[in-house]
Amino acid sequence: MTAFGKPDFQPNTMSYAEDPYIFSTDTLPSDRRFLPPLANGLLGWRVYDNIMHMGGVYNGEGGRCHRADVPCPLNVEVEMDGPAQHTYCLDTHTGIFTHSLSSARAKVSQSLYSHRYYTNLMVMEILLVREGTSEEPITVNLVSSFTPQSKDIVFDSCPDYKGGSHIQGKVATAEFPGGSCPTVHLIWTPKPPTLTLLPEQRQARWAFILVAANSLETAEANYDKGLDLIATGDLRPSHEKAWKELWLESTAEVVGSETLCKALIGCMFYLLSAFPSIHDTSSSFGGVSPGGLSNGGDGQDYWGHIFWDQDIWMYPGIALFYPKLARSVLEYRVGTIEGAKDNAQKQGFKGLKFPWESAVSGREVCPEDIYGQQEIHINGDVTLAFQHYLYLTEDVSMFAEGRGSEVIYGVADYWVSRASWNPEDKKYHLLGVMPPDEYYYNVDNSVYTNTVAKFSLQFAVDLADLLQHPAPEEWQEVAQNLKIPFEEETQYHPEFDGYVKGHPVKQADTVMLGYPLGLPMTPEIRRNDLEAYEPVTDPNGPAMTWVWSESSDGSGAVNFLTGMGGFLQAVLFGYTGFRVQKECLAFSPLLPEGISELCIRGVNYLGSQMDWLLRKDEVCIVLREKASTKSCDLQLVLKASGTKIPLTPGKAVTFPRESGCVCKLASAYSCWPL
Repeated sequence: MTAFGKPDFQPNTMSYAEDPYIFSTDTLPSDRRFLPPLANGLLGWRVYDNIMHMGGVYNGEGGRCHRADVPCPLNVEVEMDGPAQHTYCLDTHTGIFTHSLSSARAKVSQSLYSHRYYTNLMVMEILLVREGTSEEPITVNLVSSFTPQSKDIVFDSCPDYKGGSHIQGKVATAEFPGGSCPTVHLIWTPKPPTLTLLPEQRQARWAFILVAANSLETAEANYDKGLDLIATGDLRPSHEKAWKELWLESTAEVVGSETLCKALIGCMFYLLSAFPSIHDTSSSFGGVSPGGLSNGGDGQDYWGHIFWDQDIWMYPGIALFYPKLARSVLEYRVGTIEGAKDNAQKQGFKGLKFPWESAVSGREVCPEDIYGQQEIHINGDVTLAFQHYLYLTEDVSMFAEGRGSEVIYGVADYWVSRASWNPEDKKYHLLGVMPPDEYYYNVDNSVYTNTVAKFSLQFAVDLADLLQHPAPEEWQEVAQNLKIPFEEETQYHPEFDGYVKGHPVKQADTVMLGYPLGLPMTPEIRRNDLEAYEPVTDPNGPAMTWVWSESSDGSGAVNFLTGMGGFLQAVLFGYTGFRVQKECLAFSPLLPEGISELCIRGVNYLGSQMDWLLRKDEVCIVLREKASTKSCDLQLVLKASGTKIPLTPGKAVTFPRESGCVCKLASAYSCWPL
């Protein structure tokens, strides 16, 4: 072991021609769906769109439930008289989108952002700067098609509040009979048709704020805060500070491919934008939908519903850095327990059945019944996120006081009541299901479904032991004897009973047994699975590891957070070999050709933050800070030699990246009983 430079190492991304955090263009896309979304976990908006969305605000009952369209007063385009050069820039350092116009007489910058700290706030700022020596007044036009109307909410005008326009209304239809209809208040700075730079001025700046909230009290308090931030000059700085804080705790950059580096940064930016502030204490997070908060209106982008996409595809890359944001996902699911209980009862089973498509209550809101009835692997997907969280944090409070145990035990009860005993093979079967591969339905023993069911039952037994809760014997019985389809002759896992090898599949399914499920198998079997399904996976199916859109041709959901989450996992868990296990964080790094360095800063394991630098032949780890409890004293274990090296805050440790070498970060103590 040798020291490796300074502990606060940086990747050599300065070699790139441009800052990889800045995305700029001279023209906007012709397809307006691809305009940049600006979101902060509560409010989401696609720039220059007439509508925005608010987390947890849906309209419509059951399968008609969708994100309620909220009119956006910030839908403003700035125009100059005469010709001008246009530049559009999204700065992911700060989460600010800027439209710049330049002419011989003046330069105008219009900046838009969803405030990262004060999440009820959205902001437009306009800076007008005189060019040259002219002393004539300079006027720019503010063009908008905004109207204070929505097809989902009947708004009423209210008295102005401190100069701000104010409307309020309720969504038309509750999610389920007897459910509540959310109220929305909007207060915003009125927009004049023009802005003028006076002859004696060299420059001038204007700020326009929009507040969206569920109550009058919250709306007025946030509008007051916005006015105060403008008066003190802290409106933009407080937003930029919050983004800086986020990036300090989560960075993934590569050297060797500027395109890959920008894609990583863009994916992380949009995923972080979908989550609440790390300072949020409201516990009112509404989950993450495939298209994020900027999308999800009636009939588009899955209506803004929450799927397994959140728990399996998006969650792991966030949980690796932010325990608090990870917990917000779990708290969202906890908040839907009553709905999940109702779903199970309607199916005739015990326990909890989480909806295939979820909104606020946890009742099934999928427009087509077959998915809600049969795509039951969602239960195991949900519990896998809880398991992942406990292994990463050992935060037992989430499962005791935080009601996480109710989720785990309720799902276990569902599996037991849903499984059928087969006397022929003396195994439990799960009959009549739809696997993740939605080309097939009403099949028996989906290998993915049965595997996540087995793992969630085993986790329920472990958690009950940890919390000293009496576990029903049936949990262990079903877990041990649940059928996992496997063909001995060809040494591979068929997708379900009766699957014909070589038939097309819609998307990743059986191959997920290796990752993220981690079903124990030999390298030969895993290779056989990959080779069996890779050539028959539909290239037009949902691209769960694509980046910007659901399909490679640009169709389907856009700003496709599911694909971004899958793409991030390919790097964060693929290049590093990270595996979150019960008693350690295992890793086996391997960089692909063309990538000379991977830097990951802010990995949070058992409350301790670490920075990692991976090179072709060596790995460097710096323990940034150590958790306060003794249970989080970390040590590096090299499997090849068995060497154990304690990690000391601020001290860099390096070791060779040997082929096939698996290393572990383990605590000297653990919450798990021996």
